[in-house]
Amino acid sequence: MSVIDPRTVLLLTGLMSGLMSLVLYALKRNYPASIKGLGEWSAALLLLFMGGLLVAGRGKLPNLVSISVSSFLLWCGLYLAYVGTQRFFGVRPRIGPWMTLITGFALVQVWFTLIEPSYHMRLVLTTVVTAGLSGVHAWRVARQGSLTFARGLAVGVLVFLLAAQVMRLVTSFSMPFPTNAAFLDTSPFQLIYVTSFAFSILLFSISTVLMATDRLRIELQHLANHDSLTNALTRRRLDDACRSELERCRRHGRSMALLIMDLDHFKVVNDTFGHQAGDQTLINFVARVNALLRGPDQLGRFGGEEFVALLPDTTLDEALLVAERIRDACALADQAPACTVSIGVTTNRKDNDTVDTLLARADAALYRAKAGGRNRIETA
Repeated sequence: MSVIDPRTVLLLTGLMSGLMSLVLYALKRNYPASIKGLGEWSAALLLLFMGGLLVAGRGKLPNLVSISVSSFLLWCGLYLAYVGTQRFFGVRPRIGPWMTLITGFALVQVWFTLIEPSYHMRLVLTTVVTAGLSGVHAWRVARQGSLTFARGLAVGVLVFLLAAQVMRLVTSFSMPFPTNAAFLDTSPFQLIYVTSFAFSILLFSISTVLMATDRLRIELQHLANHDSLTNALTRRRLDDACRSELERCRRHGRSMALLIMDLDHFKVVNDTFGHQAGDQTLINFVARVNALLRGPDQLGRFGGEEFVALLPDTTLDEALLVAERIRDACALADQAPACTVSIGVTTNRKDNDTVDTLLARADAALYRAKAGGRNRIETA
C-alpha cells in the first residue's frame, strides 16, 4: 500500500501553482510592458490550480464537476500557458480554432462521463489532449534559437510531460482501470502519472519566471548600452568598443577609423519645428547611417546631435568613401526638416594612440569642417 496519497499531491501542487500564479502576476505588474505573456502564464496557472482542486474532489463532488469541468479547466490552462509562450516570443496566437477544438473535446468528455460512462475513454481523451498541447508547446519553445537554461528547462519539462502522457495512454490498454475512482488509485503506475503531471506544471511555472527574468536582464543590458531615443550605442559603450578595437589593431597591425558627425544647424530645427521634429530628425539620421554601415561597424551617440561611427579594418580612403555616402544621404534626404551633416575622419596611426587621442583628432577635423562652411568632410 502506498504511503503517498495522490489527492494530497494534487492539493499541495495546486497550492504551489496558485502561489506561482501570484508571482507571475506580480512580475507582470512590475516588469516592462514589452515583456509579453506574463498575464497569460499567470492566468494559466490559476486555471490549473482551480482544475486541480476539482480533480482532488473526485468522489466527493458531482462527476460533471470533478471530471468534465476539471478537465476543461486543465486543458484551458495548458492552452493558455501555450498562448503566453507565443506572446512572449512575439507570435500571434490563433485562439479561436484552438478553443473550439478544446471545447469539442470537453463535450466528448461529458458524453463519456454522464451518457456512456467510460473511465478508459476519458483517460484516452485526456492523455491525447494533454500530450498534444505539451508537444506543440515544447516545439514552440525549442525553435526559439539556442536554448538557454530557462528555455531548456521549459522544453525538458514539456517533453517529459508529453512522454508521461504517451506512456500512460499505452499502459491504459494493458492495465485498464475498472472504476471511475481509479484516477486517485494508489497503485504505483497511477501515482507516477498523477505526480508527474502535478510537478511538471510546477517546474514549468518556475521556467516561465526564469525566462521572464532572462528577458528583463537582456532589456536592461540593451537600455544600458543604447540611447533611448535613437537606439544608437551610448558613449560609454562605444568608448569600450573603440578601446577593444584599438587593442586588436595593435596586436595585428590593422587600421581602424573613427567618424565624428554633427548635424548642421540642428538648433534651428528645434527652434523652428519643435523638439519632437528634432527628435525625429535624430532618429532618421541614425536609421540612414546604419543602413550605410557594415555589420561590424558601430554607431554611437555622444550627446545632442553629435554621433561617432567606429569602422574596424578600415583605411583612411575607405573611411572617406563611407563618410561621403553618409553626407550625400543626408544632403539628399527628402524628409522634412532637412538637415545636413559635417564629418571629421581619422584613423589610428601610432602604437601609443588612445581612444582620447583618436577622438581629439577626429573632433579637430570636425571643427574644421564646421568652420569651412558645414556639410563637408575633413580628415586629421
